Amino acid sequence: MSAEVAYFEDIAVQSEHETPGLTLTEAHVGVYRGLTREAEGATTLIPDLLPLCCTPGLGWRAPTPPLAVMAFMGLDWQIVRPVRVGDTIHSRARVVTKRPMREGGVVIEEREVIDQRGEVVQRGRFTYLVAKRRKETRA
Repeated sequence: MSAEVAYFEDIAVQSEHETPGLTLTEAHVGVYRGLTREAEGATTLIPDLLPLCCTPGLGWRAPTPPLAVMAFMGLDWQIVRPVRVGDTIHSRARVVTKRPMREGGVVIEEREVIDQRGEVVQRGRFTYLVAKRRKETRA
């Protein structure tokens, strides 16, 4: 079984996609803190990086095929406001630029994490190296 993926050639600059929502719970915080060993803070606040960590996973739940990522090249991220236990977040991504290379191409996405009130709580840019489709060779 092969999953459908989006290759460099499939990506349109300015294309957007939104993910379904996820309500963040104490269980998410517990798993995050168990993996990161981050010390406990205020009990009602979500650790600052947890929403960022959730955005790639939320992307897998979107109706669009995932990118054929060869490498994660960079991240520029801003925390706008705190997120609390019980908040429901989703993310919105927009391709802002792409540049071809030999085996693939660089794709830069602007992402926002949005809460249930429609407020942006985190934002930034992800830079990926995305695979090009393999050209079929005749034998």
